[in-house]
Amino acid sequence: MTITSRSRLKTLVGAGSVVYASNDEDRRTGITRAIALAKIAEKEKITGLFTADLLQADPDGLSGSTGSQDPLITLAALSQVTSHIGLIATVSTTFQHPYNLARLIGTLDHVSGGRAGWNAVTSSVGEENFGEITLPAPEVRYARATEFIEVINALFDANQPDAVRRNKSGSVSIDPRKLHPIDYHGDFFRVQGPLNVPPPPQHRPVQFQAGQSEEGLKLGARLAEVIYTSQPTLDDAKSFVERVHHHADAFGRRENRPLIMNSFHSIIGESPSDVARRLFEKHERIDYEQGRLKVADMLGGEIDLRDFALDQPIPLRLLPDIEQVNRRRGRAEIFKRFALQGLTLRELIIQAQETGHWFTAGTPETLADAIEERYRAGVLDVISLHGLGQPDQEDLLINGLLPELRKRGLIDTEYGGGDFRGNLGLAQKPLL
Repeated sequence: MTITSRSRLKTLVGAGSVVYASNDEDRRTGITRAIALAKIAEKEKITGLFTADLLQADPDGLSGSTGSQDPLITLAALSQVTSHIGLIATVSTTFQHPYNLARLIGTLDHVSGGRAGWNAVTSSVGEENFGEITLPAPEVRYARATEFIEVINALFDANQPDAVRRNKSGSVSIDPRKLHPIDYHGDFFRVQGPLNVPPPPQHRPVQFQAGQSEEGLKLGARLAEVIYTSQPTLDDAKSFVERVHHHADAFGRRENRPLIMNSFHSIIGESPSDVARRLFEKHERIDYEQGRLKVADMLGGEIDLRDFALDQPIPLRLLPDIEQVNRRRGRAEIFKRFALQGLTLRELIIQAQETGHWFTAGTPETLADAIEERYRAGVLDVISLHGLGQPDQEDLLINGLLPELRKRGLIDTEYGGGDFRGNLGLAQKPLL
């Protein structure tokens, strides 16, 4: 099978941290490193830079540095030192407002020359920082997310493409008659409009959506252009994509189903023995006491595993009723499934290092085999790769895995579109 540039697998990597650390000699060390990594990613023709986010200082340190910088400001900075790579900001639909986000993400699209995307999440933590006593139920969060995306789309769609013109002086003039209200009235939002940021280069920045519970799946099937999901096995991925397609077709999207994105957690080694050594060392570094907290969090956060034997399965009576889980329901479903397979607490802690994501350890060739298998099965359109910025993995990613994927014709060797939407192979005017 010959793979055309439009149908090749699209690649993402995480944006680097821009933060200043107390032991930095230069206050710009963080942003300088993030710029260098972004330039490497663009040189390698990676399709996009992805930023995760949390709206809470994690008291147990389970989330590493996630949430320590604002995604939109980070990507705005990196947009000025890159020219082609896409820029995806994770944004909470529970704790943001759609009008404000439309202004922010629309401006990011302007300053980047049409490279912005945003990843809608409903947030599983952070309610204490936004005036909420308890986190709203998943059904409520997803109902709000639906309205949130509807408002964003309506705001971008209402304004005429020629609403702004550049003057001979270089300044711009905006014709207010070409900016139109939307008069949106929902259960969560009332937004009159119009959006006062003129139409961005992509018309709408690319819409990603993360979530794999049933509610999240339906939202993505209806409104997302790319669905970000955690599917640890090929069978899981096939089942998920089948459900996405079923719902997308029911929403009238048979001809423009959303792309499927997976995060690929990996250990790359030079040989089978090197892979085994690296995997052993990774497991040796695990803090199993903290791991107990992490597994409890993966199972919904309501159980205490501090006193259970590491080499015994978790008693079935402690496993949550998934319908009663209020935080990260999709993740809890994955780890409950692991527990029902009889995995011991120690094995669950090892699995929790990848937080339910797809994980493979191998040489560049064997990792490429795993990636190609999912791609050929039709369950993988966009892949987030790890290793950039990791001293023991970066060279093996750049000079091992990526060349192997190129050799097989699986990934792009050039940026084929004029903007992020084009580089992903999406319609220039969204069809939703």
